[in-house]
Amino acid sequence: MKKLKIALIILCSIISLLFLIIIGALIINGIKTNNLKKDYSYLKDNDNYSNSIVLENTKLVKQEISCGYATIEMFAKFLGDDSITEKSLYDEYKSVVTSTGKSFENEMNKRFTNYQTKMYKYLKEDELLIKVYDSLKNGIPVPFEWAALYNDSWTLHYSLIYGIDIKGDLVYILNPYGYKEELSIDEFLERTSFKAYKNMPFYFNLAFAFGIFEKNTIFIVNKK
Repeated sequence: MKKLKIALIILCSIISLLFLIIIGALIINGIKTNNLKKDYSYLKDNDNYSNSIVLENTKLVKQEISCGYATIEMFAKFLGDDSITEKSLYDEYKSVVTSTGKSFENEMNKRFTNYQTKMYKYLKEDELLIKVYDSLKNGIPVPFEWAALYNDSWTLHYSLIYGIDIKGDLVYILNPYGYKEELSIDEFLERTSFKAYKNMPFYFNLAFAFGIFEKNTIFIVNKK
């Protein structure tokens, strides 16, 4: 009886500790999300970001397998490579291997060996916009993670930014769900921070809290 009591005490202690860890992680993630906010209005008055940039040589790909693979295919087509497709990627792995930001970064580096892809996560809003603008100015579109609607349901999604007009308050996106989007910067940032994701399932909140998924995350690609 005494051993059972001790075992119950230990079990309750472990459960309580796990509960505290989960609550602490959720609180920290909430703070990190709130800290993403940063006044970016000064960029509209900065001559360095006054021009609208749209990369017209990008092509939309509608996903049949996964948004990660479709985004990689769009980037490949931008580089003039038609050999990398959703199907070729899936046939190689027999599964989808781009479910996390780190795995997407790794796959980009594996496929485009003349380029270096680097993931930037939890960027302040002005930092995110500056990095997107600079990459587009250098002639390279920007893969990114965000909350997107599919049949009125929110999802975690990869897409490709192919243009931005900071002064004109527009971001141009190739969405693998099958269409181009033009969003205001505020709406764009609401979705990269996943604040737009209404009624997010608890397990997704846990995934963000424990670093499996990331917010305000983009992938900057530079030629080696």
